Amino acid sequence: MNPENGGQSSNDLQRQAAAALARKKVLAAYAESANKAAKEARSKESSRMKDEPITTRIDSESWKKYHSAWQDYYQRYYSEYYSKAAQNYVAKERLKDARERAEEEEILGSLTKSSAKIDKRNGLSLGTSSSVETTDNYPDEDDIKERLRRRIRKKATESAKNTRRKRHLIPILAGIAVVLFILFLQYNRLIFAPIMAYVSPGNAPASQIDAIDPTITQEVSPDPRLIIPKLNVDVPVHFGIKLSEVMPAMNNGVAHYRIAGASAYPGEIGNIVITGHSAGDVYSSNPYKYIFSGLERLEDGDSIYVNYNSKRYTYSVVKKEVVEPSNVAALVVETNKPLLTLVTCTPLGTSRYRLLVTAEQIAPTYETAEEAEQFTPSEGEEALPSNEPSFFEGIWNWMTGN
Repeated sequence: MNPENGGQSSNDLQRQAAAALARKKVLAAYAESANKAAKEARSKESSRMKDEPITTRIDSESWKKYHSAWQDYYQRYYSEYYSKAAQNYVAKERLKDARERAEEEEILGSLTKSSAKIDKRNGLSLGTSSSVETTDNYPDEDDIKERLRRRIRKKATESAKNTRRKRHLIPILAGIAVVLFILFLQYNRLIFAPIMAYVSPGNAPASQIDAIDPTITQEVSPDPRLIIPKLNVDVPVHFGIKLSEVMPAMNNGVAHYRIAGASAYPGEIGNIVITGHSAGDVYSSNPYKYIFSGLERLEDGDSIYVNYNSKRYTYSVVKKEVVEPSNVAALVVETNKPLLTLVTCTPLGTSRYRLLVTAEQIAPTYETAEEAEQFTPSEGEEALPSNEPSFFEGIWNWMTGN
């Protein structure tokens, strides 16, 4: 103690300070020791957990509790959802019914008021004239009937006007339909012929019409046929047809006909002329009306085969040209080779011009081939064969007897 002021002496203060410092050091040492022990414990636990295998197996009881909890949750959720939905639906239906009842009551009320007014007027009509004057503003039964008559008359008049308008349109629509039908009958081949030019005209699978080695002379069926692999054409050929019978023959395939200067048969030196249709009406029963619609696609070097007298003759395309229908002389060619000329109408869908596709025989060899005999037809050669007559051409031919 300090004897002068009664407080602590300097020695006491020093002792207290030293004690506080010692206490802090002890606490710090204890805390460091505790932290170190905790770190060591965590490290041991971590290493132990690393060494132990991880398992995700859940016992059946825990799984059942988990599953039951989720089922209860979903059951409560959907029960509340559907309950609220049902309540909303019922409320909407009740509101709808209430509105309908209110409308019905309003209509009934108005009708009741009108009836009461009419009854009142009828009752007052037995009284004074002043009473009648007070009820003149109310419509009577005759007025209501007259209004209904006017309304019905107005609707009938409007309906009659609409009917008359429609009746005026019926002849116009009928006329348009007839014109379109006639145009279709006349010009349908312009639509379908270009399409059929890229469709198999002979309806034969492409796998059955393959190119053949031209160096091989092959024995074939005795049935005369014309085969064009590029166009997938395999069609019967009618040889030696008269000019007057060419059109009927082309209803059953393609026709070979002879003219002066172009009268050869396969294997003879000269020009073989085979003609076929490139277009016809879609309603025509001729299955070969589009058989030559793809001739325009042939190019130089394309192969054509002709089966004749059980032998196959191979030709290679060398030329294409378009001529007038009257240019029969275009078929007459001076040659020392067997030639084949395919004839059809062009442009597709019309008979305006004739397309001539000429090919040379490349197999079998023709060094010993004989020249075609001279032929003089008994009929005139005025024009090359054409497609089937169109709708109006058929009518004209029927009227003129051609």
